[in-house]
Amino acid sequence: MKGAKTSILEAIGPTPIVRLGKIGAELEAELYVKCEYLNPSGSAKDRMVGALVDAAEKAGELQPGGTIVEATSGNTGVALAMLAAVRGYKCVFAVPDKTGPEKIAALRAYGARVVVAPSAVDPDDPRSIYAVARKIASDVPNAWYAGQHERAETSAGHAATLGPEIWEQTGGELDALVGGLGTGGTLVGAGRHLKGVKPELALVGVDPVGSLYYDFQKSGRVGTPTAYELEGLGGFHVPAPLDLDLLDEIVRVDDGDSFRVTRDLVRLEGLFAGGSSGAAVAGAMEWARRTGGKKKILVLLPDGAHGYLSKVFNDEWMREHGFLEDIGGLGAVRDLLAYKGGEDVITAKDTDRVRDVVGRMKAHGISQLPILSDGKLAGAVAEVDLLRYLVSGESSLDGAVGPLVEKEYATVSPETRIGRLQSLLSDVRMAIVLDAGRIAAVITKIDLIDYLARRAS
Repeated sequence: MKGAKTSILEAIGPTPIVRLGKIGAELEAELYVKCEYLNPSGSAKDRMVGALVDAAEKAGELQPGGTIVEATSGNTGVALAMLAAVRGYKCVFAVPDKTGPEKIAALRAYGARVVVAPSAVDPDDPRSIYAVARKIASDVPNAWYAGQHERAETSAGHAATLGPEIWEQTGGELDALVGGLGTGGTLVGAGRHLKGVKPELALVGVDPVGSLYYDFQKSGRVGTPTAYELEGLGGFHVPAPLDLDLLDEIVRVDDGDSFRVTRDLVRLEGLFAGGSSGAAVAGAMEWARRTGGKKKILVLLPDGAHGYLSKVFNDEWMREHGFLEDIGGLGAVRDLLAYKGGEDVITAKDTDRVRDVVGRMKAHGISQLPILSDGKLAGAVAEVDLLRYLVSGESSLDGAVGPLVEKEYATVSPETRIGRLQSLLSDVRMAIVLDAGRIAAVITKIDLIDYLARRAS
């Protein structure tokens, strides 16, 4: 029949670009969104799985009738399952335990087997989705581990299709491309092409509070990763496709803000987009407010709302997790800092002597302080670290403090919600406030207690 596709795979892209009319209307910048969730399987991942599988077939790694195995939060799995249905492969997927039931149901609808693994563990932990997927791939005959977090095709597929498509649709009339960071393949792939034709284009990544990408880009080191609810974004290790040097900026977003924007996309703009999409728009708005100017900003909407109906679009789930509180709620870190008053942040260098660091902490009456290395945040030391060192029997007050640096801290921004801060301080000793890459403050549990007590009085 004239005009018919030979398979659903030929229906991937182009997806429309839409200007937001209500969300972000108060900004000087113009916000546009690229509706990648309108691809056949419901996400931007459709663009890259073909490149992954084509390369595996060409290399002989994936044989006819074989089994595709992958670690996925859902979207890559659904895209692979769609392709597998067309090409005659079987599928097994390891998914994190925070994956919505709709995504798991979609994977099973394609005939895939799904194994659920814990999300709040290190990538090298044998319980992680990555370790579980690799074990399955080694145990199942004629299986191939897709490994989207490790392969160049993850970004190459987007560089070949999404980047040129955006350039053609916009005629080059865009000043910034914003997208959430999962594997990083979508933003890096499209961005690499666009920067090749327009080097001044700003490439802005969006990372959830709790993930480590933001810390790693700013300092080259990471704090303690903590759990968060956003699916498909962030991570506890930096995947190979995520070229952090290509990005001009990374913006952090909270779960609550991301989910509220997700709901607004549907209810105010008619865009049936999902949680990763809401996070990307929330990050774009934050970046636009911070930088100002009448820029044209294009935001990638990678996923649809179908996978979030029982979570983000469920009032009971949102309320249970504290995401339906009044926007003001308990306030944000910025409010706590205003209560706390303007204090100079006391820091030390990793080359400073232990005795000097102890003296500095005593002089200022503090129990912990950030440690810098070449001007960048390297970590932190607390009283307990120094005490452990001094009673070890191998201590030297004239030794450098660098070896004592610990990762028992989290980084937050002035916009981080107090509820999220409380959750972070349950897992780490302190929160270090970064504002435009600068250390603005250190917050401890007693600071939070004092803030909440004063608000209640």
